Amino acid sequence: MKQVLLTVSAGKRLIAKAMVAHPEIKRTLAQGTMVILAGTTNACITEEIFSLIGEKRNFNYKRFIRGIIMAPGHKMTESGRLADETKFPGDVVIQNGVWLQGKTIYDIAPELKEGDIILKGANALDLAHKRAAILIGNPTGGTIVPILQSLIGRRVRLILPVGLEKRIPGDLDILANKINAPGTKGMRYLPVPGEIFSEIEALDFLAGVTAEIFASGGVLGAEGSVWLMVNGTPENEEKAEKIITSISHEPAFSLD
Repeated sequence: MKQVLLTVSAGKRLIAKAMVAHPEIKRTLAQGTMVILAGTTNACITEEIFSLIGEKRNFNYKRFIRGIIMAPGHKMTESGRLADETKFPGDVVIQNGVWLQGKTIYDIAPELKEGDIILKGANALDLAHKRAAILIGNPTGGTIVPILQSLIGRRVRLILPVGLEKRIPGDLDILANKINAPGTKGMRYLPVPGEIFSEIEALDFLAGVTAEIFASGGVLGAEGSVWLMVNGTPENEEKAEKIITSISHEPAFSLD
């Protein structure tokens, strides 16, 4: 057994590296349509995918965000969006290996079909049941509405890349009933169907090991970090440790 530490930013990079090795991702990049919704983990995924397909056009990864949560003091709107979104590059839509620059999920959702893939982050992770939920600030439902129409209506595949810092202990459905009840204030909350892809799935995918959280937290950049017990063959454990060492200095997210 190996013990490894993953910061939040390193976890995002780990998920991204595993995503580009996913055979379904590779298949859809070659023939099909993939939509990557804006988000900090998905910014890392986009960077890895663009490297894979040789996309060299300018892309503002730092502004590939929509509805992010920041510490008090940062300028935001009530819904959690940046006050200045003029630099938002749009969601990433890749069709048959070509980036359709400037498109969003709203533009492409009606065209999606079975076999296509949508990647969307989440705000809450129920590890025990492999379920996720998202916060919704938009009174009309936001990006999840066209996603669900594609998922349920046309069997488009939804993958939810979500870091372990998002884990919560409660029942997502019970929480949703409380948060969405008439008379409550603040964000809305929606458990969503889809394939969970956290650092645990990433380590299994990349190194063939199982991972279990045994501690978490820290300071000076380790806030939200997790300690993982990694188990597998000696060779696979060594591989996992090398992968994590290679991304251990991933810088924290910044808008600058």
